[in-house]
Amino acid sequence: MLYFKRLMIDPTQRGLKFVNGELKAILQPGKHRLFGWGGELRIDLISVGNGEFTVPNADFLMTTAGNVLAPHVEQVDIGATEVGLVYREDRLVGMLAPGARKHYWRAPWRIEVKRQSLGDNFRMDAALIATLIQPQNAKLLAEMTSAVVLKEVPESAVGLLVVNGQVTEVLKPGLHGFWKLGRMLTVDVVDVRAQAMDVQGQEILTKDKVSLRLNVAASFRIADVLRMRSAVVDWKDAVYRELQFGLRQAVGTRTLDTLLANKGELDEAILGYAAPRLALIGVELINAGVKDVILPGEMKALMNQVVEAEKAAQANLIKRREETAATRNLLNTAKLLEDNPVLLRLKELETLEKVTEKIDRLTVFGGLEGVMKQLISLK
Repeated sequence: MLYFKRLMIDPTQRGLKFVNGELKAILQPGKHRLFGWGGELRIDLISVGNGEFTVPNADFLMTTAGNVLAPHVEQVDIGATEVGLVYREDRLVGMLAPGARKHYWRAPWRIEVKRQSLGDNFRMDAALIATLIQPQNAKLLAEMTSAVVLKEVPESAVGLLVVNGQVTEVLKPGLHGFWKLGRMLTVDVVDVRAQAMDVQGQEILTKDKVSLRLNVAASFRIADVLRMRSAVVDWKDAVYRELQFGLRQAVGTRTLDTLLANKGELDEAILGYAAPRLALIGVELINAGVKDVILPGEMKALMNQVVEAEKAAQANLIKRREETAATRNLLNTAKLLEDNPVLLRLKELETLEKVTEKIDRLTVFGGLEGVMKQLISLK
């Protein structure tokens, strides 16, 4: 039976013309008249969509009807050690993983696949990083999370590029991107600014067996990142431990009186002990000092009694010294009065003036001379 059909293909579609199951032609947009016998003719309409040739048996068709498809469809094969970046109309729209195969319509889109070797050079191009971090590419970046590592290293830090468990590069501040396909890759950011640490509540015995509780404050920074990483697992724990040991060594070799008399010496001892040991693991100890020295309750009461006794003794000594000085002054005054009658008379008048200030009423018998004779016996 003769088969006749009119077919309209719109611009977003292409038609695959099969005769007896064999692909014979690619029908372009427009009007078509089709002739055939019985079920020999079949037309499959395919959307060009985003440019991908997405028929289920694309590989088979490219093999059996490559001469028909080649003018209309491009096959892209990505090598095992490379990655493909798909650009549509010069805009990045996707990524092809190593070993991937894709087919793309040659029209209407202009599609280009740029290949990048992964080999030993797995650093991403700066222009590509700038493209991926654009807001319009947020979805694409999320899809590429398993394939790329983007890491920003702040100005106050350095980055360590770790590939398959080994540090391969120290990264300077900035935005860095790497391909992690076919390898384990991470970027560790290490802050190199000065940091502070407190060593709280250390119970330590002094040389004279007095139990003290001390708090230490220290500041430090990482001077050699690679040495620090290779020397210790937890560098902050190492800093804390060395400060503890330094404090115990400094306090255990000194008496309580020595510690209380010169705290600066204790600070220098802690710094002298811990600084060279921390330098071996790449950490610079900037300073360290004792914040608080806390005595037990009984010892605090004894210290208060000692201080109180010392102050009382000082007060008594000052009192006796002043009394002695006052007595010496009286003796000197008496000698002056004995040797100088006029001065003695003036002193008598001064005394009389003070006495009369406290008397409300005074009756005089015998005149002023009589008053003087009765108030003051003159020899």
